[in-house]
Amino acid sequence: MTKSKRKWPVIVGVIFILGFIAAMIFTSSGNARFRCEVCMTFDGRTVCRNGAGMTQTEAQRVATEGACRNSEPKVTWKQ
Repeated sequence: MTKSKRKWPVIVGVIFILGFIAAMIFTSSGNARFRCEVCMTFDGRTVCRNGAGMTQTEAQRVATEGACRNSEPKVTWKQ
């Protein structure tokens, strides 16, 4: 096998990896339209978590799942 034929799988692999990394960065940054902070009190302790999503419901769900599900949340919306 010649050297030039051995380089193609490496080049294709590097392009695939770089494309995957770029897609991960693109999808994880800046897509959220709504951001909020949810604070929940449970067992005498208050836990606050941030959430972000394309809708208000999604952002609140993400933050609530990160805090605790056993009490009523206090939601603060951010810009």
